[in-house]
Amino acid sequence: MSEDEPGWEVEPDDEWGAAVIATVGRQLKLRREAKGMRAIDFARAMGYSEDMVYKIESGQRIPRPEYLDKADTLLEAGGLLSAMKEDVEKVRYPKKVRDLAEAEAKAVEIGAYVCNSISGLLQTPEHARAAFESRQPPYSQAEVERLVSARMARQSVFERDPAPVLSFVLEEALVRRPLGGTMVWRQQLERLLEVGSLRNVSLQVMPLRSEMHPGLDGRIEVLKFEDGTATGRSDGAFNGRPVSDLRQVRILELRYGTIRAQALPPRESRTFIEQLLGET
Repeated sequence: MSEDEPGWEVEPDDEWGAAVIATVGRQLKLRREAKGMRAIDFARAMGYSEDMVYKIESGQRIPRPEYLDKADTLLEAGGLLSAMKEDVEKVRYPKKVRDLAEAEAKAVEIGAYVCNSISGLLQTPEHARAAFESRQPPYSQAEVERLVSARMARQSVFERDPAPVLSFVLEEALVRRPLGGTMVWRQQLERLLEVGSLRNVSLQVMPLRSEMHPGLDGRIEVLKFEDGTATGRSDGAFNGRPVSDLRQVRILELRYGTIRAQALPPRESRTFIEQLLGET
């Protein structure tokens, strides 16, 4: 990492993340000073600016994993600095994404209807990158890569054992849109077919010919947990905020169930995607 590729900033409302990065920065500074190395000399050896070293040591920047590995070797820390990568890896993702990933990791059942983009759990890295790069005002390239990494990390939900029950409903327009170009689009369609073939996954397409359904005012997500509790979120209900009240969750479940009933069945949805892939 060079001066042109600084570590990421901790979000202002991320108290836990700020505490972790402050601790990491303090350990880096103590190790450097114990070696009798000035910040400017350490910066030169690391390939960073002195200012960036100070920002990382003061907890203003999140160091990348390679920074900790190189610092561990340079300061002869015996793996102690490298061992901090696990906590730093969690903090480097935006807090709202981290909270969502934590909930998804605990859920035994996840249902999601999306109307504006393919669900993040289903996106390829290339598709996710194209989606983030399309935002206005534009993200920096470093922030794009941070967000892509965070989105891909959420997909570890597919590796869980026992596997959760997952269902997705995608609007036909999303599946047809060649976001990122033809090759990226083909890869995304192949990914949908791959995930849709898993025994614990149901993937459906909402056809354009469907005139009305309960998801027209935004996405709907419902997560259920082993203890019988559940949480949900909908752009068109409860001001878009997450809800866990049983009555409110039941409303979202009803809407999502109706959407699934109106969408193409999984087998027909798979055939539809295969036909699209054959046309590209």
